[in-house]
Formats: sequence, structure tokens, C-alpha cells
Amino acid sequence: MISIAEDIAALKWQVEAGADEAVGDTPVNAFELVAKQAAPTPVTAPTQSTPQASGSASATVPLSLESTKAAQASASALASAATNLDELRAAMAEFDGCALKHTASNLVFSDGNPKADIMFVGEAPGADEDRQGKPFVGVSGQLLDRMLAAIGLNRDSIYISNILPWRPPGNRKPSPAEVMSCLPFIARHIELIKPKVLILVGGTSASNLLDTKEGITRLRGRWVSYKVGAGDDIREIPTMPIFHPAYLLRQPALKREAWKDIRAIRDQLAEE
Repeated sequence: MISIAEDIAALKWQVEAGADEAVGDTPVNAFELVAKQAAPTPVTAPTQSTPQASGSASATVPLSLESTKAAQASASALASAATNLDELRAAMAEFDGCALKHTASNLVFSDGNPKADIMFVGEAPGADEDRQGKPFVGVSGQLLDRMLAAIGLNRDSIYISNILPWRPPGNRKPSPAEVMSCLPFIARHIELIKPKVLILVGGTSASNLLDTKEGITRLRGRWVSYKVGAGDDIREIPTMPIFHPAYLLRQPALKREAWKDIRAIRDQLAEE
């Protein structure tokens, strides 16, 4: 018999793997749900002891949001000053705006060929990646390697990084604050590599870099544009989100869809 703890663990894995839609075994009456949602919710008037807004905008902004904005501003300044990959890596090592840095063993920067035409951006390092200091070296990375080998690619012909350089404890899903504080680094990373094709691996990478609330099950397999540069120097990179290999290991039936995406990547590279 499956325990509640096992159920929770399974659900956590689904979220970490990029699943964003739940499908139940029994039908749901959407009209009843709408009726319930439309029902007025009683509102309790504030008592005299309830503190009133001071009129200052900062008084209504949670400290965590202010801290995240400050961290992102710091990351943006450090990232924009980097003119090459070595400088960018040093800037990330200097950055103290993400608490994950203090619980991880290594900064996971990148792997592969920085002159490759195609760049992959994953989500966050796992335990194996944290130990070795390289992205996608665990079981899911081995699956990604096999998928790429099927279209003639390997670590010498691709470049790969993550949206976060430090492992979240327990391989949990990164928080929005953690992602936002580090986002300028991966944006600058992409600018420096200048790939002809960009592949976003998993929901966290795709939704944040494309600035969308759509989940990976809706985003995958669609070519979109990722813009780099500013002003008159803006360049659009053909970009495709794909399922994270960790998700495919648990949902092998989706490998058929993943194979379609891999073939589409092959065809796009042939056009470049």
C-alpha cells in the first residue's frame, strides 16, 4: 500500500520534472466550480488594532521582494560588466545574492563547446552535477546525451548550461526568488555564446527565459524567438523548449513527443 509520504514524494518529483497539468480520473463539473467561485466571500472589517498603510509604496512591498530586486540589480551589474566567459564565471562566484551558493558544493557553470551553434539551458544542478561541477552528468544527462547522439550531436558539438548555477537542497524546485536573482547571469551567458539555436530544457528554464506562465507541456515542440542585445543591436534566436530528461525517465510514453522535438532541432540546425 502506498503511503502518504510516498504520494507527496511522487508529487514533488512531478513538479521538479516540469509537469504543470493535472488530469484526474473522474470528471469535474466545471459549472459547479464556477458557481462556488462566484459565491461572495465574507470580508471581516479591520479592527482598530489593525495597522493601516502609511502611504509609502515600500510599506506594501514584502521585504523578500525588495531583497530579490536588490539581488537581481546586483547580478545585472556584475553580468553586464563581463566581456567573456571567464569574467562571467568570476562574477557569478563573487555574487552573494542567492542563498543557494552557501549550501551547494560547486558552482556549475557549463560544459561543451562554447563555439557550438546550439546552446542548451537546463534548470538547476542535481546531486551529481553539484559534485562534479558540470551540468547534466547524472542519469538524466546520460539520457540527453543519447537523444543528441541520435541526431549526430555530442558534448563537443553543443554548449550547455543551467538557469541556476547552484543546486537547490534536496533537488527541490528552485523558488521564483532564486531564479529571478540569477536570471541576469544566464541572459548574459546566452549573449556571450551567441548561439544560432537555443534549446530550453524543462519548465523552469522555458517559462523564465521566455517570460511566460505557460507550462512545458504547452510550450514544448514550438519554435519561438529569444531576443538578445539592445537598441539597434537586437538579435532573435530560434528557440525551442523541450521536456527535461528527468521527466522522460518517469514518463517514457512521452519519449515519442521528445523524439519529434529532437528531429525538429536537427532540421533547424540544417537550415542554419
